[in-house]
Parts: sequence; structure tokens; C-alpha cells
Amino acid sequence: MEPETQPDGIFQRRLFLVAGSFTLGLAAAQEMAAPLAVDGIDLIDALFFLLFFGLFAWIAFGFLNAMAGFAVMLGTGPGMPRWLAQARLPKKRTAILLPIYNEDVTAVFRRLRAMSDSVVSVGAADLFDFFVLSDSHAENEAAERAAFRALRETSRVPVYYRRRTRNIARKPGNIADWVRRFGGAYAHMIVLDADSLMSGAAMARLAAAMEARPGVGLLQTIPAIINGNTFFARWNQFAAVAYGSVASAGMQWWSGSEATFWGHNAIIRVSAFAQSCGLPLLTGREPFGGHVLSHDMVEAALLRRRGWAVHMVMLPEGSYEEFPPTLMDHAIRDRRWCQGNLQHVRLLGTAGFHWVSRLQLLMGASAYLTSPWWLLMLAMGLLEPLRAGSAGMILLPSTWLLALTVVLLVGPRLVALLWLGVDSRLREALGGTRRVIATVLLEIPLSAFVAPLTMVTQTMAIIDILRGRPSGWSPQRREADGIAAADALRHYRLHMTLGGLFLVAIVAGVNGAMWTLPVALSLLAAPATAMLTSRADVGQWLQRKGLFLTPHETANAIAGERRIDSTTRDPARFIPETSWSRMFLASRTVRLLHP
Repeated sequence: MEPETQPDGIFQRRLFLVAGSFTLGLAAAQEMAAPLAVDGIDLIDALFFLLFFGLFAWIAFGFLNAMAGFAVMLGTGPGMPRWLAQARLPKKRTAILLPIYNEDVTAVFRRLRAMSDSVVSVGAADLFDFFVLSDSHAENEAAERAAFRALRETSRVPVYYRRRTRNIARKPGNIADWVRRFGGAYAHMIVLDADSLMSGAAMARLAAAMEARPGVGLLQTIPAIINGNTFFARWNQFAAVAYGSVASAGMQWWSGSEATFWGHNAIIRVSAFAQSCGLPLLTGREPFGGHVLSHDMVEAALLRRRGWAVHMVMLPEGSYEEFPPTLMDHAIRDRRWCQGNLQHVRLLGTAGFHWVSRLQLLMGASAYLTSPWWLLMLAMGLLEPLRAGSAGMILLPSTWLLALTVVLLVGPRLVALLWLGVDSRLREALGGTRRVIATVLLEIPLSAFVAPLTMVTQTMAIIDILRGRPSGWSPQRREADGIAAADALRHYRLHMTLGGLFLVAIVAGVNGAMWTLPVALSLLAAPATAMLTSRADVGQWLQRKGLFLTPHETANAIAGERRIDSTTRDPARFIPETSWSRMFLASRTVRLLHP
């Protein structure tokens, strides 16, 4: 039985994406593998066909998703369901859970204070409670408790703190323990990460929406990235704003009531979570066994299995997070996600899962498997002429296939840029047409240049996992300024070695090797790229030049003011509540129109 919040025509939407991706992948794989069939087909030829089909279908899905999102944005805008677009205070109590693990205490409680003040500003101080759920080491407890007591004394919203002495199952274990001990007192829980920030208006809207639709188990917001300081963080911050709206609209369009969960910036019905989301302890040892690491997508699937709707929602504002400051910090977090997502392969056969939930679990794992597939494709492209004993045979795509590949790879960004051409307010918020064009002309080549680094990094992570090496649980670095040359050289030594091998093949005149020159140069330059993009002064220089801007800082950057200081990084700046406060004070049932 479909939930009442399931949008009309959802089957046709999903058929468009799945059938379209399959058809494009099959046509491309047949065209690419045609030369291999001249002398018969063997096992390696079949493997080449399957690899190319999977990779091409994957990029086709991303392009079709962007096209769907663009059509949605052109038609009605991302919008929100009517039951979500109602600006009113909820009637039931909601807990706001903030799990932390050896974090910067000052930054965490500064964000908490900003959210507490924001909740008060919309008149909801008696409807929300904050819980700081610590898994930090014992030596950090004193500082956390001191910051907690200071906040509790001044906050008009109740704040509670607890540190577990046994960190069982990491963050999901902490949340599950809270649900068992305290969940019965609350209708909903809003789950955050240590770097999350949500406005009181957004939290009130989400809680009221859950009350309006009792069949909804989870609402996942799409947080905006803020506080980028280094070149790497600012680059990803801009990309999320410039390209994210179209991609998110596409995801929302086809996921319907079978959306996923990202583990933070989401509201969950506590009773639904308690009855549905007991995570299994997987048999065997880590990394494939043990506790489920990427718990969020599994919990979304478990909620849907019990009949609860899971939706992705695009709020106009009020949901934020931060991004890792460097390529190396991102790789550490990505390594943990890689292990968790590969665990999902073991859960694909779980009884009762909706087929879309299975698809999302498979897509999560495939997102990492594509990296070794691309690397294997490059290697096969170099080895095939030698294996076939034909010095003249080079595995190259036909003209139409090469053109289609470029369109599908770059297409999602181009579609997003088309939307920027339509949405003048967003374009101006990013600095105006000239600055957006200049940033994109820098961002697209940069993304292409860094892609081989991600390919090798993720491939190394998968090899580590297959060797039985779990990711562990290390504190996440939220801020950085620069990477030492020795650290960069050590971290990227395998990347450079592989880049050197590609360069040797080029110099040796191996057929088709010249096509790998961009990959070779990218890998050889990996340490320099990581060091450059990790620098805060480069990020600040780009901001002063009006590049990689985001809406909250556009006015300051255009005026030529330098704002990268403690004031700029005050999270309270990102919670504009004035209009919401007036509306709540005037009426508890004012209808908001999405801009």
C-alpha cells in the first residue's frame, strides 16, 4: 500500500530514469565493445562490456536526474507539499539530538546557542529540548560539561548533556540508547551532526508537518554548506549552491515517499523509529561484519518497510552543515562512508524492503565501486592491444559516443547553469552573471583535474576494505589551514606512482596511452593540488575577487570587504528569523508561499 503522501505518476517517473539509463548504457557498451567482437568474444571482452555498461548507465542516470530536476524547476520550482508549507507552531514536543565525538567544544556550543536563540525567536521555547549525546573520550568531558552548564544557565530552551562511557555502535548506538531511555516523552526527534545548524523556523515547520501527516516517518532536508574557509571548502560550498538545486529537485521528483536518510538535518517520528529501526549486528568481522556503519540509508529502508513514508524536502532556508576543509580530510570521511556503503550489499536481500530502497542501497555502494571500475577500464584500454597482438588496435569510442559521453559527464553542471540563467535571484546571490561565469570556468576544469585523485583514493579504500582493514572511528577535523608538504607526499605517494606508470606507457608509445595523459598529470600533481586547495588564504583571495561566492556573503564580497574572521564564522549569522518571528507572533497558521 502506497503512503498517502506519494506523488502522482511516481511509477512513470522511475521508469523514465531506470529505462533511460539502461538503454543508454546498453547502446554505449555495444558500440564500445564492437571492435572486440571481430576476433570472437572471450571472458575479458565480456568483462569489458559489463564494466562499460555499468559506468555509462551510472553517468546516464545522473544526467537524466538533472534533466528531470530542471524540468521540475522550470514548471513549479522545487516547492514544498502543501502540508509542509504551512507556517505554524507544532503542538507536540520535539527533541533535538546532537551526537558529538571529541569535537571543538567552543564551536559546538556556539552553534547550540544560536539554535536555542533561534527557537526562542519563533516562540517555540516550550516545544523543543536539546540533548547533547557525547561519545567523547573521558579527558574531554570536563570541557564539555563546563560549556553545557554555561549554556543551560542562559538558554530558555531546556538543554541536557550525557556522555556514554561505552561507545557501542558509534553514533547510531548513541541515538538508539536515547530512544530506549527518553524517546517516549517526545513525538519527534531532529537528528543533527556536530557541524549541523538549523533555524528555529525550519525546525518548527518540520515538526508541524509531521503532525499534519501522521503516516510520515522521516523528513530529510537538503542542508546548505556554510562556513567554507579553505579553497577546497569554498569550492564545494559554491558547487552545492550552484548545481545542487537542480540535482536535489530531480532526486525529490523520483524518490517520492521512498527517499533516503543522510543521518543529520532530518526529523524522525520517534515511535516509528522505535518500532522499525533496530539495526542488525552483521555476522563476521569488520569491515563487512559488525555494526552497520552507514546506518542512515538502512534506517530509511527499515522505516519504509514498516509502511512509513520517507520524504526529501527542499526548505527555502534554515538547514545548514559544514564541509571538510581539505582533500585529505574529505578522504578520511569518505573512507568511513565507503566501508559503510559496501556493507549495504549484504542487506540488499533483506525481506520486505521496497525495491526503491534496494536501488538506493545499491546506488550508495556503486558510487564507490565506479572508481575501481574506471581504473580497470583505463588499464584494460592499455593492455587490450598488447593482449590481442595487434599493435594498430586502439580502444577508442566512436565520434557520437565520445560526444554523448562528454554531454552526460558535463551535462548535470550545464543543466544547472541553465537554471541559473533562469533564476536571476540565485544568480545575483552568487555574485552576478560575470562572477558566476568566471567561477564556473575555473570550477569545471578543477573538478575534472581532481577526479582522478578521487578515483585512486576510493580504489585504495576498497582494496583496504577487501584486505579486512576497518576504518575505525577518528575525530573529524572541522577546520584547517594548509597541509605540510611531507604529509601530502606521504598521503599521495601511490597516486604519484600510478601517474608515473601512465606516463611511462605514454613515453613508451603504447597504443592509446596518450589518452591517459590528463590522468597521469593529475595524479603526479596530487600533493601540490592538495596543498593549494587546503589553504585559507587562497580561499580568502578568491572571495575578495568575487569567485566561489555563496548567497550569505555576496553583499560583503561585492563591497570588497574582508569577512573571514570570527564574526563571519558565527553561525548565528546564517539564521535569518525576523520575518518568521513576526509571522508566528501575528498568527500560528499563516500560509507561506515558496519564493
